[in-house]
Amino acid sequence: MQAIRLLIILIVLNTALIAAAATPQPQAIPVPSPPTLGADSYILMDHDSNQVLVEVNVDKRHDPASLTKMMTAYVVFSELKSKHIAIDDQVTVSEKAWREPGSRMFIEVGDKVPVKALLQGMIVQSGNDASVALAEHVAGNESTFAQVMNQYARTLGMEHTHYVNATGLPDPKHYTTAHDTALLSQALMRDFPQYHSMFAEKKYTYNGIEQYNRNKLLWRDPSVDGLKTGHTEAAGYCLASSAERDNMRLISVVMGAGSEEARLSDTQALLNYGFRFFKTHLLYQAGQSLTKARVWKGALEMLPLGLTHDLFVTIPEHQYDNLKASMNVDNLLMAPVTRGEQYGKVNVQLNGQTISSEPLVALEDISEGGIWRRMTDEVLLILQ
Repeated sequence: MQAIRLLIILIVLNTALIAAAATPQPQAIPVPSPPTLGADSYILMDHDSNQVLVEVNVDKRHDPASLTKMMTAYVVFSELKSKHIAIDDQVTVSEKAWREPGSRMFIEVGDKVPVKALLQGMIVQSGNDASVALAEHVAGNESTFAQVMNQYARTLGMEHTHYVNATGLPDPKHYTTAHDTALLSQALMRDFPQYHSMFAEKKYTYNGIEQYNRNKLLWRDPSVDGLKTGHTEAAGYCLASSAERDNMRLISVVMGAGSEEARLSDTQALLNYGFRFFKTHLLYQAGQSLTKARVWKGALEMLPLGLTHDLFVTIPEHQYDNLKASMNVDNLLMAPVTRGEQYGKVNVQLNGQTISSEPLVALEDISEGGIWRRMTDEVLLILQ
């Protein structure tokens, strides 16, 4: 009887193995070359992993046109966060702001306009008048505001950017790059998520005048939720976009396209390529203990090590099982230990190639141990 049961079990197991082998498994889709676009420079980057998926002339200087207003918004958001100004502050419109050429939200000299309305007029309607009014409210005048813009650009790692105004009106000393604009796009969403919905507004009405957002992808692609268009004769047609599908967020920047339609189709091609052939994965969360290390002469013997930020990777579709992570930890850790100090690295490889390397840091403080612990560990170290 027992032999019969064993035979039945073996038959069932064999059948299951045959069925599993017959079941088609997801295959890695070969990643084709990225689309070739007509724009002068462009980039496609994952928001969470920082992985650049497509890049052409990404560090070439360009007139940013109204993409400048993204940095104007970043500075204003920073001022709101620090409570130097308030969202409902009433801003008195100057004659300089009113006279600003180009696109307008149609504010009048002497009007008192809330900061929120000016932000919407600047972001949705691309109002140069709103940009100058905000700059004057924050810094007193536009030239001083431009200095603040440049300070934030340096902080964000925008090494090839320089601003001289808050609007994007042409100037030989006013320039940026596709890569720097992608970094700014990422920073806006990362640092001020509460204001991101402004970039997705399709229209805004002020002073009885309704104007539509120039980013037509907001109508064509429901995954697109920002960010900003730009156009001057010198700049051509530019577009910085953000889109999210299946918990994956991509940033694209197209600069120097030949027409409004070209910047839209180029952007759509980049986004479709990224979402079709790549996938972003969260590997480790910030503050998660990834490994433990021996601490000598400390009040505690073992130190948890982890990351200061979430670790994402963006890889070709169906390649997750080919990822391998390894931890390199410093050999000798001596107390005292300060939370946040680096004591090693976590390396992530895909098919033998390193795609991410992040510092392993102490997740807690460890003070020096008592005299007995220190003496004992001193002996153990000598004997090693």
